[in-house]
Amino acid sequence: MLNDLIEIFLLGGLQSGMYSLLALGFTLIYGISGVVNLAHGSFYMLGAYMFVTLGAIGFLGAGTMLNAVFVLVLAAIVVGIIASMIYRVTIHPVLGDEVAIMVATVCIALIMQQFVIIFYGVTFPRVAWPEDSILMNTANILGVTIEYSYIAAFVVSLALFGTLMLIITKTKMGKAMRAVSQDVEAAMLMGINTERLYMLTMGLSAMLATFAGILITSSTTKSAGAWMWLQPLALSFAIVILGGLGSIKGSLIGGFILGYAEQTVKTTVPEGGAIVGVVPLIVMVLVLLLRPKGLFGKRVELEE
Repeated sequence: MLNDLIEIFLLGGLQSGMYSLLALGFTLIYGISGVVNLAHGSFYMLGAYMFVTLGAIGFLGAGTMLNAVFVLVLAAIVVGIIASMIYRVTIHPVLGDEVAIMVATVCIALIMQQFVIIFYGVTFPRVAWPEDSILMNTANILGVTIEYSYIAAFVVSLALFGTLMLIITKTKMGKAMRAVSQDVEAAMLMGINTERLYMLTMGLSAMLATFAGILITSSTTKSAGAWMWLQPLALSFAIVILGGLGSIKGSLIGGFILGYAEQTVKTTVPEGGAIVGVVPLIVMVLVLLLRPKGLFGKRVELEE
């Protein structure tokens, strides 16, 4: 019993930090522009494949840890640029029409899935750090064996979360984002270029999804697949609905609640690993029934 509690505490906490990063990009683009980006999971997938392309295939080489970190950052930048262009071409023209946005983003996700199948086939390329890296070793913490890559993913996830909070609260761009999220017309009258800001936000959201895709994949399954975008999309949806659409702190708290819920099911329920995928869906339905705005919904947050 005690061992199970320790395992839930440690693994649930590490998993929760990565889930919070995954949902952060989703809630960021919604909070600023009102876009429900159903292609968020596809940027997660694209990030993992970009890491493979730039590293393992040999464009830059990821044989050393330093090169691998460089490839990680470069993959995020490339995916961010791609996402900004996709936003300008496909989403911005229908901004304000929620149904059209959801249809467009689902189509984007399916198109990216097909491109991945065309270029990579239905194989599952390896997404991992260099074999001789310390991140591939394991540590024994209170009787629980944890790979260092899992710990590193947790630390980097929280660091990125904190960095975004600093950007939003301390920089001119962050103040513009907050202004647009509160009153877009007033922000435009103050000279804020909303089109450029939305493109930048979309790129930043996709970069966060890329970091999440590479960090989570390299510390868990260690392989990418053309259909891997579906599960992170469901997780993102469940977390932001639990925490509240548009709420950054809600993403953090929702990520931890969902992460611990999943780990509890894995550890305590017989064959829990086989049914853990339904946990986000159950959480999402319950929250919609009991508290549709979530714990820190956008309206609630702005009233504080």
